[in-house]
Amino acid sequence: MSAQLTIRNVSKSFAHRRVLDTVSATVRPGERVGVVGDNGSGKSTLLRLIAGQERPDDGEVIVEAPGGIGHLGQVLDLSPTATVGDAIDAALVEIRELQRKIHEAEQTLDEGGLAAYGDLLTALEIRDGYRADAKVAAAMSALGIGHLDRDRPLGTISGGQQARLALAGVLSSEPELLLLDEPTNHLDAQALSWLEDRLRAHRGTLVVVTHDRLLLERVATAIIEVDGDRRAITRYGNGYAGYLDEKRAARQRWEQQYAEWAGEIEHWTQWGATTAYRVAPGRAMKDHNKCKYNGDGQRVQASIYTRVRSAAERLDRLRAEPVPKPPDPLRLNAPLSGGAAEGTVIELSDVSVAGRLAVDHLTVSAGERLFVSGPNGAGKSTLLAVLSGELRPDAGTVTRNGRIGYLPQENTVRHPERGVLATFAQGRVGTADEHAERLMSLGLFAESDLRTPVGSLSIGQQRRLALARLLVQEVDVLLLDEPTNHLSLTLVEEMEAALADYSGAVVVVSHDRLLRNRWRGGELPLREGRPLCVAA
Repeated sequence: MSAQLTIRNVSKSFAHRRVLDTVSATVRPGERVGVVGDNGSGKSTLLRLIAGQERPDDGEVIVEAPGGIGHLGQVLDLSPTATVGDAIDAALVEIRELQRKIHEAEQTLDEGGLAAYGDLLTALEIRDGYRADAKVAAAMSALGIGHLDRDRPLGTISGGQQARLALAGVLSSEPELLLLDEPTNHLDAQALSWLEDRLRAHRGTLVVVTHDRLLLERVATAIIEVDGDRRAITRYGNGYAGYLDEKRAARQRWEQQYAEWAGEIEHWTQWGATTAYRVAPGRAMKDHNKCKYNGDGQRVQASIYTRVRSAAERLDRLRAEPVPKPPDPLRLNAPLSGGAAEGTVIELSDVSVAGRLAVDHLTVSAGERLFVSGPNGAGKSTLLAVLSGELRPDAGTVTRNGRIGYLPQENTVRHPERGVLATFAQGRVGTADEHAERLMSLGLFAESDLRTPVGSLSIGQQRRLALARLLVQEVDVLLLDEPTNHLSLTLVEEMEAALADYSGAVVVVSHDRLLRNRWRGGELPLREGRPLCVAA
């Protein structure tokens, strides 16, 4: 099987907003490529361009996949009145077409058509078409939807079940080029493990958009990063580990380049102010005047002028091509020694939120680390909202002793017309220049973004702004609801390192499997199906 994908100088815009700007990349046959980047950066657009569902404004996308293309979008594009069987047939449309052509060829088979008939049979065998329906049934069972009847209307099943149905179909169609957009959404741990095994066993080429770092670590052989700020893409080899290694190496090169540039600035500034005025040894100064020397004062003065001018020109060239200072590593700020809370920082007693949460007794102690786990709908976000004070419980008492930093799962934009810098600075002491310098030091926004209205930011940019406000606080306890959502993977890795160094209490809700695997602290499992009763 051979699949070759070439993206050459592709640009794409929507509603006067350019998403991709003259991007190029190549995917070789048999590669498993993970596509990563902030939400809204253009990952799904890139996948639709490859699938042929979008056309580039400029450039070209060349796909050579005689064994077919399978594309899983984030939404099942079928009517609610369509059935489960219709969804399966839509996913297997290329195999169904091969089966139809084979049946037609069998009706009129003669000696002249034997070669074409043989080609059709070979194509069906390559895609394992004889077992397609059986493979769909097996995939549906592995994904937890094996009980769905083929005649059941799609409008009667949940969005998560629809997504798993579409995934089962596209995987079972065995396309030569498999394109998946966030396939891990709505999957439990068992289904995720099955999916990873299935993707590693795929015989063709895989391009998968995902935020799941564990899937990338276990499946991807290369990474393509989509940078929404620069509207560019960059390819990295050697899987997720190679991606992180190259990111670290690029950071080191940046730091070295900045150090060299800053050193040059300092050297030529000092040289122009002092060394340029020094005279040759043995040439005495007359009356302590640098420009009055025995016999050659004018020549010395001219030499000094030349050296000062040369230093100024060097400085002008350096400043004309500055190397920006690398952003500071992410750091979560606990209060200074003596200011932190001690003992219990939050305590819940007999707390209830109607139909969503019930807590007999829960304490969070200074420095404690809790990972809140459980299925969707179990009340995890409700618990964090109550702990933070954002949600007032219907009954019970909540006691807080210390400063709380809260990062909710959903970004709330209260003033969409307000700029990035003004939103960042809201409620904080300092001048606009001081706030701009602090925000820029975090490396989360470019200077050109500071006046951009918050309402026009992408989801990922809004998440970065919420994170920026959290990073500059000094708090005793951090309440983080899905903190890795909508962020670039390098930023997620930085946040994880910052959490490891943070000395205050941390309560985290997350579906991030790698974060959970690396977690060093306690776990608070929640159950669904009835109001929760948590005791700790």
